[in-house]
Amino acid sequence: MSKQQAKNIIVKLIVGAGAASPSPPVGPALGSKGVKSMDFCKEFNARTAHMVPGTPIPARITVRPDRTFTFELRTPATSWMLMQAAGVKPRKNRLRGAMKAGHETIGSVSLKHVYEIAKIKKSEPRLSGITLEGMTKSIIAQAKTIGIDVVP
Repeated sequence: MSKQQAKNIIVKLIVGAGAASPSPPVGPALGSKGVKSMDFCKEFNARTAHMVPGTPIPARITVRPDRTFTFELRTPATSWMLMQAAGVKPRKNRLRGAMKAGHETIGSVSLKHVYEIAKIKKSEPRLSGITLEGMTKSIIAQAKTIGIDVVP
C-alpha cells in the first residue's frame, strides 16, 4: 500500500480513569498498530486525573499512517452510570444487570438521577442532536432493560 492509499486506523478501548497502563488491553491493542502505548497511557491518565479513579472511560484512538495518534474521550456507559446511581454491587467483579429483565429488579433510581445522567450524556458532541427530553426517555428505557426501576 502506498502512502497515498494509507488510511487512519480507529482503535476503541474502555479504560479505567487514571488507570491506563501498557498491560492488556491497552498495550497489545496499540502495539499491534505501531503506537507506543506508554505515550497514550501518560496522556490518558493526565486527561482523566480529575475523574473518579477506575471509572470506565471509552476512548476512540485515531492512529495515523506515520504512527502518531490522537484520541477523544467519551462519557461512561449509560448502564454503568445507572447502576452506580442505583447502588448496585458488583457480582463476580463485574457490574451486571438483572438476569431476567422485566421480571427482576436490581435497584431503583430517582427521576432526578436520570436527568443528571442525561445532562452528562448530552455534553458529548456526537449526542448533541438529541433533546434532553429524548435523552431522558432513552435512559429510562435502558434502566428498564437492565432491571432498574425509575421512581419519581
